[in-house]
Amino acid sequence: MEELSWTGSLGTIMDPVLYVVAALFVVLVALRVVLSLFVRAGPGVVAAADGTATATGGPVGLVDTGMKLSGLALIAVVLVYLLGGAVAGWPGAGIIGGMSRQFLPVWIALVATFALSLGFKRRLGLYGKLFDSVIGMIGFGLVMFWVFTGIFSAMDLIATHAPLDQISGMKNKVPGTPLRFGDEGAYPYYLLGGDNLARDVFSRMVTGSWVVVQIAPLATLFAFMVGITLGLPAGYYGGKLDTFLSFLANLILAFPVILLFYLLVTPEIVATGIPNYMATVLFVFPLVFTGVLINSRFHTSPMKRNLLIAVILGAMLWVYLSLISAGGTKVDVLPYWLDLFDIPGGILVVFVSVVFVNSPTVFRIVRGLAMDIKTRDYVAAAQTRGEGPWYIMLWEILPNARGPLIVDFCLRIGYTTILLGTLGFFGLGLPPESPDWGSTINEGRKLLTIYLHPALPPAFALLSLVLGLNLLADGLREESLKD
Repeated sequence: MEELSWTGSLGTIMDPVLYVVAALFVVLVALRVVLSLFVRAGPGVVAAADGTATATGGPVGLVDTGMKLSGLALIAVVLVYLLGGAVAGWPGAGIIGGMSRQFLPVWIALVATFALSLGFKRRLGLYGKLFDSVIGMIGFGLVMFWVFTGIFSAMDLIATHAPLDQISGMKNKVPGTPLRFGDEGAYPYYLLGGDNLARDVFSRMVTGSWVVVQIAPLATLFAFMVGITLGLPAGYYGGKLDTFLSFLANLILAFPVILLFYLLVTPEIVATGIPNYMATVLFVFPLVFTGVLINSRFHTSPMKRNLLIAVILGAMLWVYLSLISAGGTKVDVLPYWLDLFDIPGGILVVFVSVVFVNSPTVFRIVRGLAMDIKTRDYVAAAQTRGEGPWYIMLWEILPNARGPLIVDFCLRIGYTTILLGTLGFFGLGLPPESPDWGSTINEGRKLLTIYLHPALPPAFALLSLVLGLNLLADGLREESLKD
């Protein structure tokens, strides 16, 4: 079989169009930047509510119109590559078309998600308002692309080869190289080439997304549980409690992050069981938060409260014990037949480390919000009604702090994603053969001056996910400010 080109047979027609449209778009963007230095509010400029100026006529208006049209044309060309390549056969599909075909479940899921969300956006609260923001929709699309990629890769629907399979003759091969001695029925190409161990770069990038999708949101959620549970009473009560908790938070923040991770993942520290003990403490906060939440809401209905606590906290306690229990470690509290899942030691250490590092920052944000909101009139009204402190914290202060917290949650997932990539790059926590993006980038950079293709795909994947999270946070912030 012949080697694939990037655009296949479509490139004969579409490549010149792409070059012209892309060049025109870049020139117009550069021209708009230059003209913006000389724009003054006047007859041809409309001042928006946020202070920005939009040109409605003259040369600046023409440039803006050209930018929009060329941008739409660029998107249309990309869609032609994706759709045309996906339906074309080999070798006409090219590398882009081959990858588009593998991502078909993701495209279907994205279209269905956007169609349903746009159809019911007026009934979906802040999430629905997100679709009134172009930036928010772009960010949401990028994030959900990798979320769906991670989910479908776990179902083995996207990757063309197993992430650890090594095929003879494919070491450091360039993208689009056909297999020389492939098994009957095996995928015939390495779409993004092979790495220094003859493994498929595309499959490792896709499979690595599942590692990020599992760890980053959950670690951020646990960090928020810790930060909210400690930050609310610190900000509401103040005094010695606030001083003590703030001192602990500042003490943790004073540690260099990478040094802290190095300490936590060293074999000597792991052998002492310190990460397992830390998991035992940190993972209990969701139980405490849920228990206090239910009790504060239903304290006037003891029967209902006790039933909810028994059912919900009982299930959460089982999950909690399954999380912290691991055979052969210092924390082994469940028999194997009751243990719901077994978290690999490396992933547990990374998870605990990320939660531990992020919790103090969340604590400081929640504490500051609580100190501000507790002075509002509706809090005074709840105190006058005789509501308890935890009811006021969880049902008066916390809901009114949701806007900044949701935005920070999205941003923090991005920070956590970068942190996971950094840990993988330094070889901390996760096993060396892990397909996570940081480890893959680290392996590829060793030969970066000779072969670019092993390191660039996971780097672009990491970049696009973090960019999507930042744009999503911007969209949520923009919409939350309108409430």
